[in-house]
Amino acid sequence: MSTPVDHHQHLEVTVDTATMVAITGMDDHAEIVVDTAVDQPVHPRILWTRPDTGLWAANYGGYYGGTVDRQGAHYFVSDTFGQYVGDFRSLEEAQQRLAERLHVLLPDVRHDSI
Repeated sequence: MSTPVDHHQHLEVTVDTATMVAITGMDDHAEIVVDTAVDQPVHPRILWTRPDTGLWAANYGGYYGGTVDRQGAHYFVSDTFGQYVGDFRSLEEAQQRLAERLHVLLPDVRHDSI
């Protein structure tokens, strides 16, 4: 009997915002959604760019947020760390799922950190 062994190494890479702007063509400014009931910034709005046909890149509060990549009728999502988020049937669902993931992964990204 054999036992599979996982030999994958996980590397963390930090890329500054200026580099991500150069790579993806994103602006280095982000719009902020404000909850007027408490007048405090909430999650940054995601700004989407389309660096190539069938590819959308997310700018999350001035940070690289990940991508949505269309392959046929499917939209594959990777987050800010390059981790697979899922395979979705619509662009809207794919973008929404990435937004939900970013709110969890990057909770400290707010208006005052831009």
